[in-house]
Amino acid sequence: MRKAAVVILAGIMGLNMVGCGNQTVEAEEEKYLGEEYDNYELFPASVEGFIGDTMPFYDDGKYNVFYLADQRNGKQGYHPWALIQTSNFTEYDDKGVVINYGDTVESQDIALGTGSVIKDDKGIYHAFYTGHNDTYEPKEAVMHATSSDLENWEKIPSDTFTGAGKYSTDDFRDPYVYYSADDKCYEMLVTTRFDNKGVIVKYTSQDLSKWTDGGVFFENDLGTDSNMECPSLLQYKGKYYLAFSDQWPNRVVHYRVADSLDGPFEKPERDTFDCNGFYAGRLETDGENLYVVGWNGTKKEHQDTGEYDWGGNMVTHFLNQNADGTLSPVLNPEINKKLIHELDLEPLKMTETVKADDTTYAFSGDKYEMVGFKNLMGSYLLKADIKDFDADGMFGFCFNTNTENVGNLNIIFNGANNRIEFYNGSNIMEISAQSYVDFDLSKEKELHISMVISDGVVCMYVNDELAFTTRMYLSQGMEWGIFSVNSNVVFENMSISK
Repeated sequence: MRKAAVVILAGIMGLNMVGCGNQTVEAEEEKYLGEEYDNYELFPASVEGFIGDTMPFYDDGKYNVFYLADQRNGKQGYHPWALIQTSNFTEYDDKGVVINYGDTVESQDIALGTGSVIKDDKGIYHAFYTGHNDTYEPKEAVMHATSSDLENWEKIPSDTFTGAGKYSTDDFRDPYVYYSADDKCYEMLVTTRFDNKGVIVKYTSQDLSKWTDGGVFFENDLGTDSNMECPSLLQYKGKYYLAFSDQWPNRVVHYRVADSLDGPFEKPERDTFDCNGFYAGRLETDGENLYVVGWNGTKKEHQDTGEYDWGGNMVTHFLNQNADGTLSPVLNPEINKKLIHELDLEPLKMTETVKADDTTYAFSGDKYEMVGFKNLMGSYLLKADIKDFDADGMFGFCFNTNTENVGNLNIIFNGANNRIEFYNGSNIMEISAQSYVDFDLSKEKELHISMVISDGVVCMYVNDELAFTTRMYLSQGMEWGIFSVNSNVVFENMSISK
């Protein structure tokens, strides 16, 4: 945080607000905003516990999202494959476990890892997955199973292979299989290491049984030696897109663009979809619509102040293809169709220096100012246009506000830092942002915000340009609001729907 922002916050954070009064909630049944309406599970967890790495596969009008089931139950095996199905990413049918881990501690697949599914020309489905065993050398192998219905699978141990002899024996995972019409064969991308660097390698096959090493397909271009986990590669409207997640240090999802299947794959100016609240995103399309499907982690001990765990709730972004071929995550249009009941958004509290006019709130720039609203419980769609802000200003959305009307959870547009930030604590002077994305506020005249609040997850879309996903358990059941720190800013066209 820049010095100017530090000085501003040091003098005002943690103090009681001036001229901020509470309105009385008249009836107990009005405790939560719009609670009489149906609730949609927009960021589903698993019937098995939680959702880990996702493997979306579109087939016959349906997205079949296989995922690593994070059962957290202490069994000797872990991460079986489960299946959740949807046609619109707003309603789901979770089938539970469909491919289980091995039977004994000696099994190569005592733990299952990420993979992919493809259908052959005879209508048989093929799953390629990672078999992981910490007691083995090599620890990881690519394994194969087949099915006629996506739910009942037969493993084929004889098709197992590893990267031993050339690639890493401990990092050889996340197979992604597709058919190349140009090469007239099946191709598989695998996450591994070569010459002490993270790479994605390619294998080829004519029969989906025996695979031939095709060498390094893509090298880490991030300036780190990070593994590039959970790769996916597809063609969409004239472009080829390669996506992967960096295992360290940032743990975000990246993508690259090319004009042909073999590349070269170029890095766009903004090569990420989201912050570190969204991981292991895989691309999938029905030919018309394009999505990236990943997960938002739970927190240690399920406390908002904790660090992220592995696995949590599934999060899906709808992707727009821009004129230059780049991709931008935007609000899923189906959510607009579901959350149609606009609610009365009457402030419960407001700093006296804020000027209010219907759905518009103008902040004066006088120290800490805040407008607070009624508790939320369920799934909501919040929209707002933000304008007339200082280029180096600080303002945003607060959740779980404390007795001083400061959020314990804060999404901040921080112009001084050129970032959008998330703080999972009220005193941001003493903690670092848990999540952030680079964002130059000085280049923006207005901000158009769509924010989905559901299932302990908050996902904000900004200017149809980027997503910002965070875990906030106490976005549910607690008061929330908008705020400004010594910054002129206007929030207008504020609306919330359920």
